[in-house]
Amino acid sequence: TTSFTDPYKENCGTSTKSLYSCANVLVTHKIIEVNRGTPTSMRAPGAAPGLFALESAMDEMAEKIGMDPLAFRKLNVSERDESQNLPWSSNHLQECIDKAAERFGWSKRNPAPGSMKDGTEIIGYGMAACNWDAYRTPAEAQVALRADGTAWAICGVQDIGTGTYTIVAQVVSSITGIPLDKIEVELGNSSFPPAPVSGGSWATASVLPAIAEATRQAVDQLKAFATAPKGVFAGVKADQVSFEQGQLKSGDKTFAIADVLKAQKQSSAFGEAKTGMNDTSKHSFRSFGVHFVEVRWDPGISRLRVSRVVSAIDVGKVINQKTALNQVEGAIVMGVGMALFEATDFDERNGMPVNNNYAEYVVPV
Repeated sequence: TTSFTDPYKENCGTSTKSLYSCANVLVTHKIIEVNRGTPTSMRAPGAAPGLFALESAMDEMAEKIGMDPLAFRKLNVSERDESQNLPWSSNHLQECIDKAAERFGWSKRNPAPGSMKDGTEIIGYGMAACNWDAYRTPAEAQVALRADGTAWAICGVQDIGTGTYTIVAQVVSSITGIPLDKIEVELGNSSFPPAPVSGGSWATASVLPAIAEATRQAVDQLKAFATAPKGVFAGVKADQVSFEQGQLKSGDKTFAIADVLKAQKQSSAFGEAKTGMNDTSKHSFRSFGVHFVEVRWDPGISRLRVSRVVSAIDVGKVINQKTALNQVEGAIVMGVGMALFEATDFDERNGMPVNNNYAEYVVPV
């Protein structure tokens, strides 16, 4: 639904059109105008409601033909993006299903309703797949290696609490060997090199290639300073100079950044880079995953609870394990909220939201 003043829609079919193999698929969206305020996206635009519908249908079809829903999904996983007739850049959904199923203990599942019990509780096992776009958008960044042995990185991207400051510093450190406490990162200033918004799970994939390239350019400039006529490695070719732990090395000689810059009367070595989007003409880029969930129902006291979740997510290269894990765990908690607690109630007389505060709108934490 949407309001009469704004034709807003959630693209629920975007994540569902190519997850499973099917020869003929048509995805359409229809919006209905109602007397309420304009809604907005909730939990990955379109993906959560779209995948809920798709995965519910997969369960219903598996039940109809008497097949294990896990086996039914594995049988139908798409080996390429059939909506675009392109191969996946990578797709480890089958591996995700196998690993999570083993960890969860899916083989112990009895599909007969009410057959699995623990005391007064009836136990249910469920599983569902998920996927999301793996976008990379244009981004620019600048990095400087300074005479005091520190590094400085700037980019216009924002850190909304997801750890962007940390991973930018990690990339600079991994390339230069400069300790994290000697790397200064500045973000979110409109005068800095432009970058995408922090959303859509694309900030890391978009910004870090620019940071990495700018860092390599700064190192290359430092090597150029070192091999210049009056440099510390005068007469040595740049490709014969290595950069390790914040120092330049060639043969048995090692010089700190400060020594290299001082010899050339420079305050810093500088790099600036701009990176673009994925080449979507040859591959389709998406991430994949699967969730296995145990729920328990006590009919005597009408208590329903989620007792266990096992997830395996194919996210690509992980830069920071703690923040990546936090992203997945937070999404699981939001999914529990979407299924069990959260809903907006509207007053039928005037279309105004009734439970518009955290006293009455319940979210799990």
